[in-house]
Amino acid sequence: MEIKMEYYLVISTIMLFAGIYGFITRRNLLAVLISVELMLNSVDINFVVFNRFLFPGEMEGFFFALFAIGVSAAETAVAIAIIINIYRNIRDIQVRHLDRMKH
Repeated sequence: MEIKMEYYLVISTIMLFAGIYGFITRRNLLAVLISVELMLNSVDINFVVFNRFLFPGEMEGFFFALFAIGVSAAETAVAIAIIINIYRNIRDIQVRHLDRMKH
């Protein structure tokens, strides 16, 4: 039994909107980073799904997804390094306290 394309797209859409909601409402930098990663993963699902259903013999969507995962991993490493540096300077990772970095 093959799963329909719409089911994958519904899951991807739910992940995207959960990421957008988390990005807008969260005040912790790590939670914001997790929300961004959730949005990027929903895009990766779309790459693979559209490749599988529209071009079943091709591999471009999978390669795009692997490239996006690699970029996402590098982005996460840099973001965590920045968050650690912020924590060392102001002892807090709440978004509302980042204005202390100006002083």
